Amino acid sequence: MTSELLSLSTGCNPVTIRNILSALKKDGIIEVKSGTGGATLAVPLSEISLYRIDPAAIEKMISIHGTPSPFCPVGRNIGTVLSQTYDTLKKDVISSMESVTMEKIIEDYRALLIRQ
Repeated sequence: MTSELLSLSTGCNPVTIRNILSALKKDGIIEVKSGTGGATLAVPLSEISLYRIDPAAIEKMISIHGTPSPFCPVGRNIGTVLSQTYDTLKKDVISSMESVTMEKIIEDYRALLIRQ
């Protein structure tokens, strides 16, 4: 399947699909053959967690605004005040993402197909 076909199915730009495939290859999750050889899984589904697929998602979901006003008493101190709380949240989200594997997602998908 080409990145163009995957983009039609997912609604993502083909470049985004290629970037994702490149990251998965770099992490050793998939093996990609040159040309139209396609991609194959390099590890069992049970070893592929949501966190392994996209660890950068944490910073997108939970982060403190990086440039608050140094002249505002709240802005100047909010990072220090929230950092411990946000670190705890990040650890909790990472733990949750690590517990969700592709094996579980595919099981849920197959169960959905059976119910339809």
